Amino acid sequence: MSGFDIVVIALVAFVVLVLVAGIKTVPQGYRYTVERFGRYTRTLEPGLNIITPFIETIGAKMNVMEQVLDVPTQEVITRDNASISADAVAFFQVLNAAQAAYQVANLQNAILNLTMTNIRSVMGSMDLDELLSNRDAINDKLLRVVDEAVGPWGVKVTRVEIKDIQPPKDLVDAMARQMKAEREKRAQVLEAEGMRNAQILKAEGAKQAAILQAEGKREAAWREAEARERLAEAEAKATTLVSQAIAAGDVNAINYFVAQKYTEAMASIGTASNAKIVLMPMEASALIGSLGGIGTLAREVFGEAQTGQRPVRNPSPVPPVNPSRE
Repeated sequence: MSGFDIVVIALVAFVVLVLVAGIKTVPQGYRYTVERFGRYTRTLEPGLNIITPFIETIGAKMNVMEQVLDVPTQEVITRDNASISADAVAFFQVLNAAQAAYQVANLQNAILNLTMTNIRSVMGSMDLDELLSNRDAINDKLLRVVDEAVGPWGVKVTRVEIKDIQPPKDLVDAMARQMKAEREKRAQVLEAEGMRNAQILKAEGAKQAAILQAEGKREAAWREAEARERLAEAEAKATTLVSQAIAAGDVNAINYFVAQKYTEAMASIGTASNAKIVLMPMEASALIGSLGGIGTLAREVFGEAQTGQRPVRNPSPVPPVNPSRE
């Protein structure tokens, strides 16, 4: 092999070496920083890139995809001196590869320690009840604080989530007893309210029944009074008619009126509970004569109604009852 061939081969090898050193391929999801004599110059985007061989070199290969950082369990003492254990998970993404590469050393470790410190700070400023019931508020506060702290590093913290909060066992038992007592108290309150409502409804029903009963009695009394009024009007009308008949000289009307009163008086005496012997200071013939007058009057009335003619009166009527005779 001649010297010319060796030179050609060496030249070809040098060209290949230059191409290999100057052509860089960046995969998707990564950013490469370029350093010239150790100083940052630019950032290579995904795809085929060319750098100046032997002068520029690749500095840091930064992953710009969202990454998950597992935060280990931390012992936290709350504001009310309760000791709890809490662990979390953080999600972050590199937005500026140069800042993430040159502003902080060991980026993941820095974010991890920053998150752990803020977990103790945020959760230590709250009471135990707040920690157990306001987990979303804790997550929001942690996210705001950690994201603000890592901003100069070119990193964006997207989420910080508390995975688990574990109080001590004796505290858990005390909380269980408290919850049971609270539920029993609610049950007793609901039962008392139910009994009170039932008594109120029962009283309302009794009140309504009493009102309806009083209204019924009032209606019955009003109707009874009305019936008595109608009866009195009828009796007054009958008395007026008898008086008119007497004034007209109708002896049978007098006999009818007197016989009716005697009959009512006899009925009252006969139905008395303390009456054993009845003395009648009146003549039986007078009562019989009155009854005969009633019969004659009835025959006359019904006879007129059937024949349409007025019957001839008996010229010798039944002698009236002498009311002055005992």
